[in-house]
Amino acid sequence: MPAHRAYLDHNATSPLRPAAREAMLAAMDSGGNPSSVHAEGRGAKGMMETARAQVAALVGARPDNVIFTSGATEAAHLALTPSIHVDSTEHIAPLLYRSTTEHPCVEAMGRFPAHRVVPLAVDGTGTITDKTLDAMFHEHDDAQGPLFVAVQMVNSETGVIQPVADIARRVRLRGGFTLTDAVQAAGRIPLSIGELGVDFMMLSAHKLGGPQGVGALVLGAANVTPLPFPQGGGQERGFRSGTENVPGIAGFGAAAAEAAQEAQNYARISTLRDSIEARLAPICETAGLSGAPNIFGEGAQRVGNTSAFAVPGLRAETALIGMDLEGVAISSGSACSSGKVGRSQVLSAMGVDADLAGCALRVSLGWNSTAEDADTFCAALERILKRAVSAIQPVKTKSAA
Repeated sequence: MPAHRAYLDHNATSPLRPAAREAMLAAMDSGGNPSSVHAEGRGAKGMMETARAQVAALVGARPDNVIFTSGATEAAHLALTPSIHVDSTEHIAPLLYRSTTEHPCVEAMGRFPAHRVVPLAVDGTGTITDKTLDAMFHEHDDAQGPLFVAVQMVNSETGVIQPVADIARRVRLRGGFTLTDAVQAAGRIPLSIGELGVDFMMLSAHKLGGPQGVGALVLGAANVTPLPFPQGGGQERGFRSGTENVPGIAGFGAAAAEAAQEAQNYARISTLRDSIEARLAPICETAGLSGAPNIFGEGAQRVGNTSAFAVPGLRAETALIGMDLEGVAISSGSACSSGKVGRSQVLSAMGVDADLAGCALRVSLGWNSTAEDADTFCAALERILKRAVSAIQPVKTKSAA
């Protein structure tokens, strides 16, 4: 076993923060159902409302606009409905417009039927272009109902940041609604739901050092709400019935509170990521490979913790196994299912050649990443490349688009 194991897969899940663990243990020890009126119930309710305020503060929202869910997938399903209420008046969105690089939970379309979903193309950097947006605005018929646009704030594979504020502004001017998936943005870039101007924002606790199995849908305004799920006990203002996961919510709040105080960490993490990317080409050269590795989304604005790259000819499955044996945890830029690496839908949408996409790797740093982690990764990559260099065959390195 390597002396130092480097965990560089924070976009998949970030290790639990000690503060989140402590908050969860306190909630477990206290007991009580937050819907009960006795002292134990009020104690649980108090913990939950403290967490609600902490999550709200992270994204500049009002606490009563935070709806706790079992995760971002449930938040997406709650938000993605054709039926949106504004001041209790129902508005029916005829179509859902979503980018072609969305997370699968948004690709699943929520409560929109498949024939009412319109994909929005991205360019070679993974960014939605003005041309695409102009076409959407031109083609949409307001007489049929308002626009509903879903756009991911930060892409989970490439770290590319979409111009959400500009998109939301234009949608709002047309009387439409916007959902943003801010799962990979929260705790990594400054966020204000008011400044973004979106109507709905998805969050997930375990991406920022909270527990798995808890997330939130945040409303931009209390008077703009999605159609609730089928009725139950009426928890979460009736939007999401079912007894709340108080320990998970408490851990979410504690992680959000710490993340909100870590603005200085953005630059440190970005420096680590940049140092890794700067060493990729020299590592390939030392290993005897000609040509620089491809960094996906390099020409776009990216969040500072993520690097998606490919060394042409080094298959992702080979690299992932080698890295794990070397004591480094990373992911492929491709979607994984049942232990098999498949082609990334995100890279496909960006026009990346299939052979090159099959070599995609993702390094993602987080709240506890260190320079030693970066050094461990780079040393491991160099050893893997030196062992594999004789088997590596040149592949296309240009995008198809």
